[in-house]
Order: sequence, then structure tokens, then C-alpha cells
Amino acid sequence: ARGRTALGIDVSEAAVTRTVGLGGQSLRRSVFEPLPGEGRWDTVLLMDGNIGIGGDPRALLGRVAALLAPGGLLIAETAGADIDERAHVQVVGDTGRASDHPFPWARVGTPALLRHAHDAEWRPAGQWTSGERRFVALRSSRRASSSAEPPNSAAVISSQRVRKPSADSPVTPA
Repeated sequence: ARGRTALGIDVSEAAVTRTVGLGGQSLRRSVFEPLPGEGRWDTVLLMDGNIGIGGDPRALLGRVAALLAPGGLLIAETAGADIDERAHVQVVGDTGRASDHPFPWARVGTPALLRHAHDAEWRPAGQWTSGERRFVALRSSRRASSSAEPPNSAAVISSQRVRKPSADSPVTPA
């Protein structure tokens, strides 16, 4: 609605298909793989505990810093408790069947994320709650490079035409 480019990234085919079906742009890819526009994004949004991707919040903070333009903003949803834990997890579907391979994940509350962010030279930009959900905004301390660097990805995003959501869609038209 504001004319800003947005791109969803997910390893889930279903999530990508849903986003594209609603008129958004999305790639089925890990955030740790090459992505379009690396070093030029204004904002990265990590919802639903995705600060735990890869099981190493500091590594993810480093990766997000590389995606953002200098001074870019990270908005991350954190766990409700003051927690900082690592585990290998498996996804269990509606059938009760687990995914084939466990993968590393982390659960991080606001205090822990702020500690990791400080160590990784991020600046706190805000904290808030919405219902039971907690959010932290961090500003990248990365400075602009004095030399131009080649793009990190050859991926191309095809334009998606905006589609009118169905009546049962959670997305409202802009």
C-alpha cells in the first residue's frame, strides 16, 4: 500500500505458495542462502519466534546485518519468558508424523536478544507488546562500505500482480 518492496523468505513451500497466492512476493529459501538485494534492505521482520532460525541468534543477527542497508532496522518477535535456549527440534504435522530430520532452533526472550544484540553491535530502537506477543526493534550499527561490492545473489524476483483476497482471507485490501 505504501509502494515499498517486500519479500517473504521461507523454507516452507506451503508458506511461499500462500504468500504468492495472496499477491505477495516470496522465495522458498533459507535466510542463510544468497538473497536478492543483500545489503540494501531497509527492514527485516522476524515473526513467530524466527529469531531462533539456525539455533544461533548471534549468527542470525550477523546474517540480518548483512541483508540490511547501513542503519537498517530489525524487528523481531521474542519469546514471552526470559529464556535463551538451544535445541534440535522436529516439526510434527496434523497426522502426528514428525519431519525426517531434526534441525537446530533457539528460543530467545527479550533480555537475551538484547544481550546478543549488544555483543553484535546492534542498537536498541524500541520494545513493545501486543497482547501476549513481545517485540524488539534493533538498528544496525553497520556502516556503508567505501567501495562498491558486487551483488551477493543472481536471484530474480518476478512481479506478482496484486490479487483481491477472498472473503475468508486474513489479509485486507490496501
